[in-house]
Amino acid sequence: MERIGDAMKRVVNAPSLASQYDELRTEVLEDPSVQQFISEHSDEINTEVVNRSLGKLYEFKTASHKCDRCPNLQGCINVMKGFEPKLVISQRLIDLDYVICPTKQLDDERRNVSKMVNSMYMPKEVMEARLSNVDFISEDSRVRVMRAAKDFLNTIDSTGEVPDRGFYLYGDFGIGKSFILGALANELATRQVQTVVVYVPEFLREMKQSIQNQTLDEKVNFVKKAPVLMLDDIGAETMSTWTRDEVLGTILQYRMAEKLPVFFTSNFNYNELEHHLTTSQRGEKEPIKAARIMERIRMVSQPFILGGKSWRD
Repeated sequence: MERIGDAMKRVVNAPSLASQYDELRTEVLEDPSVQQFISEHSDEINTEVVNRSLGKLYEFKTASHKCDRCPNLQGCINVMKGFEPKLVISQRLIDLDYVICPTKQLDDERRNVSKMVNSMYMPKEVMEARLSNVDFISEDSRVRVMRAAKDFLNTIDSTGEVPDRGFYLYGDFGIGKSFILGALANELATRQVQTVVVYVPEFLREMKQSIQNQTLDEKVNFVKKAPVLMLDDIGAETMSTWTRDEVLGTILQYRMAEKLPVFFTSNFNYNELEHHLTTSQRGEKEPIKAARIMERIRMVSQPFILGGKSWRD
């Protein structure tokens, strides 16, 4: 009986397979990233090393890098979904080390946010919003918001830096303020900018419960340090002195100091929100503390009134 090693040599040495092998080898070695790696490690790599490592090189060459060939995380074409191969030298051969890809990293971050802040959950239609589906042209106020949104995104595209002021969108009920936040969050996600979207009334209720399970500091720290923070429906909550000063005030103070942007939606303009913040749940009037919160809000956002017809009519 012919030994399997001898059989494999015979098959591989067949003219047709040898030709295919040469074509595959040429294709792999013409890849710019493979060439760069070999050049950078020329003192460790010779022809024998390349031939013995051809399988790893082919896997690297045909993989998706920086998610350039994957529609989404579920559609990842790589051997390890959500990870991309990186060429390394191991035991005098070329090997692969898999590192997390940008799409999985963003997905993991979103999952971590949802675990830490249950109250962040927004309506499904809001979180699936896209700017292309937002009515920005029905009146002048919406055109101004559209231009501001484009400017914000263009700054990221041109400089790689996130602007230090978000938007304060205010107007009547049901005109699409939250929808715009969701659309912007998705646009930022395509630029690998992490965005935390928080429905304020639920978030503040969650913070009260977090005192009991000792997760308050962890949740507040996560929200306040988000690269972009979106606070939806501020002013709709029942505000206590503690939630105003120790939760909202702490978050805004940090973001103002670190020049991190905040996007807000509200039914109140700045003056109306300040009046809302002045009166605590117990009916106490504290105008100075309310003014302090408003100063921070003005520092991290710029106001835009939003008009239009209510979607809920």
